[in-house]
Amino acid sequence: MKFSKFGQKFTQPTGISQLMDDLGNALKSDQPINMLGGGNPARIKAVDELFLQTYQTLGNDGSVNATGTATSTTALNSMGNYSNPQGDAAFIDALVGFFNRHYDWNLTAANIALTNGSQNAFFYLFNLFGGAFTNEAAEHNESNQSIDKSILLPLAPEYIGYSDVHVDGQHFAAVLPHIDEVSHDGEDGFFKYRVDFAALEQLPALVEGRIGAICCSRPTNPTGNVLTDEEMSRLSDIAKRYEVPLIIDNAYGMPFPNIIYSDAHLNWDDNTILCFSLSKIGLPGVRTGIIVAAPEVIAAVSSMNAVVNLAPTRFGAAIATPLVKDDRIKQLSDNEIKPFYQQQAKLAVRLLKEALGDYPLVIHKPEGAIFLWLWFKDLPIDTVELYERLKQKGTLIVPSKYFFPGVDVNDYKHAHECIRMSIAADEQTLIEGIKVIGEVVRELYDNARC
Repeated sequence: MKFSKFGQKFTQPTGISQLMDDLGNALKSDQPINMLGGGNPARIKAVDELFLQTYQTLGNDGSVNATGTATSTTALNSMGNYSNPQGDAAFIDALVGFFNRHYDWNLTAANIALTNGSQNAFFYLFNLFGGAFTNEAAEHNESNQSIDKSILLPLAPEYIGYSDVHVDGQHFAAVLPHIDEVSHDGEDGFFKYRVDFAALEQLPALVEGRIGAICCSRPTNPTGNVLTDEEMSRLSDIAKRYEVPLIIDNAYGMPFPNIIYSDAHLNWDDNTILCFSLSKIGLPGVRTGIIVAAPEVIAAVSSMNAVVNLAPTRFGAAIATPLVKDDRIKQLSDNEIKPFYQQQAKLAVRLLKEALGDYPLVIHKPEGAIFLWLWFKDLPIDTVELYERLKQKGTLIVPSKYFFPGVDVNDYKHAHECIRMSIAADEQTLIEGIKVIGEVVRELYDNARC
């Protein structure tokens, strides 16, 4: 059977398809798997209990008619009726109230659209702002011909799921980071990525008008890096200067699930596009993404929803609406989710230090998200091969190669020496998985020294 170019693009192996396949295979396997490679959030008791309670309330909030038959409940309404293409109106109204209450942004319903998960949101946004632009849109192109524009990633590595969302080719320009060795909790053996603004502002694609948008995740997936308020302010200024939007991926960030340990603030203006998700608060299965942007962006996203999905799913919105209205979603994030992952990070760092303390392991400073980013300096093999060796021993991680969209990784050694390790697993899985990582990596270094 022959597929179009579109079909061929989306059926070829990719980093994100490998990640999701491994996650699915681990769930189906009858063999013990140390799952340190997926993006699934942890099962936190207090979180599960609140969602179950909310779900049960939605299913029991109807009345009974004269014949004893239950009338429609919120749960049935959310499953039995489409929303409009912009998304569930009650949830959008609740979000407008929440953001205005906490941030004073003066939003209206015209500033918010829902999508079927944040991956769906980035498919829309990256194709809206990256790719071929017509003559009218190519404002900086003096030859008056169509122009290809890219999404500028100011700090690579970046999220694995960005790489292949363009419907035609890949349209990314990325800037490699400054790497600073830092201490963490009074210990050495850590590093932090920082934006190289000198390289960014001299990037030919930016200077020549071939950038359609700037995008960063905060905290960054895969590294847990949190761009500082100063870095975010500079990126916002650059975006405005070149008249392109700044897209910020808050899947792990403020205000929910708020897995950020550093001092950071969230800002919005009409040149900023904020993306949120219900996945990392513990609801990945309901596939609900949130976009906050200027009305013209929301109108475009709504039109794309109508074509691709008819309308976004409503069930996640139904569960989240009461939690957003009374701020329980923020309380859950601040009091349960963030402290849980902060403790998981401390545990994982301690276990890694015990397993590889005398070996050239450097850990990106844990500032947020649900991962640790491990750098094995001068590793004798690349981390794609390390991934295969760990997989054979029942431990899954994700190799660094796939986290550098817009970078020629063949010329960048660092892109082959890191792994992303999830800290969302239970304590025993972390213990067993890190034990296997330690054994395999120690053997590699020891054999290289012989």
